[in-house]
Amino acid sequence: MQNEILPVSLKITQDRINAYAGITGDPNPIHLDAAFAAKTEMGGIIAHGTLSMNLILRAMAETFGPDACDDAEMDIRFVKPVRVDDVVTASGTHDREQPGRYNVQVANQAGEPVIVGWVRPAGAPA
Repeated sequence: MQNEILPVSLKITQDRINAYAGITGDPNPIHLDAAFAAKTEMGGIIAHGTLSMNLILRAMAETFGPDACDDAEMDIRFVKPVRVDDVVTASGTHDREQPGRYNVQVANQAGEPVIVGWVRPAGAPA
């Protein structure tokens, strides 16, 4: 069994956020409108949570192959917003107490977790 999920990183830009909004059909102004977002409790534009979450799937696919994402199990929490110009990295380590399960996180450039949780790749023992 693989001990680690290979890390995958992405720099978050406003262009990426805009493109993701278009692809997902999520035009929420917290992601797209700086003036609106500045007046919210977030204090500015934040990236879609699922934009960062997708890095976990990319990391799983690179580590185990693309079929690992088919019917994979995932339990995650969004713990910190991701901002324009953040560089986020998904990674994971094998959970020795839970066969087939990996503890995962997405962290920003300061090493602060923005997403935490676990995944079980498709085909892994339950």
